[in-house]
Amino acid sequence: MMALFLRSILCLLLSARCFGSPFFVPVEDKEALVQETEGESPYGSLWPLPQTVQISTQVLYIPPAQFSIVHGAGSTAGPRCVVLQDAFRRYYEYMFGYSTSPKNDISPSSDRLLQLQVVVTSEDNECSMYPHIRSDESYKLTIDENGAVLQASQVWGALRGLETFSQLVYEDSTGAFLVNFTRIADAPRFAHRGVLLDSSRHYLPLKTILLNLDAMAFNKMNVFHWHIVDDQSFPYQSVLFPELSNKGAYQPFTHVYTPIDVRLVIEYARSRGIRIVPEFDTPGHTTSWGNGQVDLLTPCYQSGKPTGSFGPINPILDTTYSFMQTLFHEISLVFPDQYLHLGGDEVDFSCWRSNPNITKFMAEQGFGTDYRKLESYYIQKLLDIVTKYHKGYVVWQEVFDNHDQLKPETVVEVWKENGYQQEMAAVTAAGFQVLLSAPWYLNRISYGQDWIPAYRVEPTNFTGVFWCLFTPTNLFVHNSILLEQHVVCSETI
Repeated sequence: MMALFLRSILCLLLSARCFGSPFFVPVEDKEALVQETEGESPYGSLWPLPQTVQISTQVLYIPPAQFSIVHGAGSTAGPRCVVLQDAFRRYYEYMFGYSTSPKNDISPSSDRLLQLQVVVTSEDNECSMYPHIRSDESYKLTIDENGAVLQASQVWGALRGLETFSQLVYEDSTGAFLVNFTRIADAPRFAHRGVLLDSSRHYLPLKTILLNLDAMAFNKMNVFHWHIVDDQSFPYQSVLFPELSNKGAYQPFTHVYTPIDVRLVIEYARSRGIRIVPEFDTPGHTTSWGNGQVDLLTPCYQSGKPTGSFGPINPILDTTYSFMQTLFHEISLVFPDQYLHLGGDEVDFSCWRSNPNITKFMAEQGFGTDYRKLESYYIQKLLDIVTKYHKGYVVWQEVFDNHDQLKPETVVEVWKENGYQQEMAAVTAAGFQVLLSAPWYLNRISYGQDWIPAYRVEPTNFTGVFWCLFTPTNLFVHNSILLEQHVVCSETI
């Protein structure tokens, strides 16, 4: 699985429909929109396009010195809701803080907008929680002669609505800020819309990671898949196993993510409605792990003698599972999300085959020469460990392809580009949820209008029984979409 440092964030254009009105400009179907918006877009800078949009030609003037974002009457969130308080300040700065125009009031006395009222309606507003797979990100936004009201069930929808409102505000040639009369009802098509960022192969400074989180929020992406360790380096600074980063990082003082760094990333993401799903990929992709943990990796042999090189995690030692139990207990406490990504891709069996202790263990277990069974043995033990800490888990598609014994709640991530529709059909037919990443590798080098194919992908275009939770894409260095089988409310595609 190839994943490189993500330099730019894209966003899938979700299909949108709305009820017509002679007063408002309706959004048409996607194909018509492509033709219609070759010039200046009639929808301002809305990105991604909401589910329903109605924009009038009537405008309101916004005097920045008098404008404020406030909690509306009846909102279950208030000044103690830190997520929203921070967002109010942040979005005010986005809209008015960077303008080079003078801030003096040049708007007419009438037709002014002085407030955006934000109303969170649910008693379970999740102000003090972390976003999760079932978070409600829907919202409604109305801007008219009566003012501007943003209504959402939970704070996560309010965050998405604030982003939309900020995109609607624009500055004219005189330096005045305006916003058109607008009605929007929006909700994500998919519940998991994420970006994978690889900070192991290429160490990324903390500032770069935070900038990527900002870019995700601008595009309403909600899952940061943190590919934090790999063969090349182990920059995650473990409290219980400090030697992992001391000996596995590119540089143990400058090229690591300390516990404070990790906490900052998690909280920075939370304030933007973004989940952090860390990936600790095993049993392959673990060369850097072996530098700081003795006997963790499998010694490779040639002609009956150790070569001095090492392969995947050694799956036959009790010490391996004792280590994993302690490490993943720490990880489960550090990362609050309900899911961990456990990897499982691209395991090279050649070192296992060469090791006489491994082959002896295989015979004792009745595995014969099928090393996929040995991988399954390891994965099963790891899943048992993670389950004990009340975490869900995501694995790469090879774990499914190799017929590993998976627990029913396992999420399988499809990343191989060839035949991904057939793979998704097989995964969902077996009863597992699936994340789709295959069509959206951003590190693939190409030229011209190479972004067009990514936007023309229809994630549900495969034969299978499934339903979509709410999910769009995991703007991964590939993207991913969460689809899951549903036994009661399903449809055949």
